[in-house]
Amino acid sequence: MEDKRKRARVQGGWAGPLNNRAASHAASRASNASNQAAASTSQSWMRREMQVPSERQFVFKAPEEVVRKAPEPIILEKQGVYEISTLPSGVSRIHLVPNFIDSKEADWMFELLLQEIPWRQRTHIRQDISFEEPRLTSWYGELPYTYSRLTMQANPDWHPLLAMLKDRIEDFTKETFNSLLCNLYRNEKDSVDWHSDDEPPLGRNPVIASLSFGASRLFEMRKKPLPEENEDYTYVQRVRIPLDHGTLLMMEGATQEDWQHRVPKEYHSRDARINLTFRTMYPDPKATNA
Repeated sequence: MEDKRKRARVQGGWAGPLNNRAASHAASRASNASNQAAASTSQSWMRREMQVPSERQFVFKAPEEVVRKAPEPIILEKQGVYEISTLPSGVSRIHLVPNFIDSKEADWMFELLLQEIPWRQRTHIRQDISFEEPRLTSWYGELPYTYSRLTMQANPDWHPLLAMLKDRIEDFTKETFNSLLCNLYRNEKDSVDWHSDDEPPLGRNPVIASLSFGASRLFEMRKKPLPEENEDYTYVQRVRIPLDHGTLLMMEGATQEDWQHRVPKEYHSRDARINLTFRTMYPDPKATNA
């Protein structure tokens, strides 16, 4: 009994043999080293994942956008026949003839027309607001002409010079005309806005012969947008034609159905210009049935 108590009091006797304790301490150190290595490996992996290469770090690439641009305007100045569009409605054609009337001959014609045509300025009413047309006009033919809800009564007594010009144009074009709209642009402030000569009495695909005298003015055309464009003219094709003294311009085919035209106001001083537009009118079925 006494020997047992002595052995129990021996320091460290409870811990077992020395070689077992050494092995336990070695295993503990190995485990700690393994855990530290794993933690170090994990931290190193995390650092590598967080360190994105500089060329990829926060690089923003904007999405590619399709930039739509309006086509460049077509400028027509030389004599020729130009097909400006082909659509299901047909071919739109421009026939341009500069110097159709010789300059000296055009000079006296301009002065005579300026003095002897019965020019009038008409008044339009739009949304209960009246305004004067920014040009003077006169209408010749057998039938009245209605445009923009304004009716012009026909003048059947053609001025001899107008009758002579009609015959000359008919001989050149092999077309026939029975009506004429005369326009006087007094200066650069006079104009005519975008429109088509597509009133029913003109028939389908009318031929319009436009003869100019006096100051040169720009004649502009724009193609009518497709139905899905919702009448947006931003990206349509445009045509620009300087109309000089004595120039003949023919609009043929589907031009009135597929295009609009205008003579815009200008910001440079312009002298007077006279424009004669020959056309063929047919009795209006609505008026006949009434």
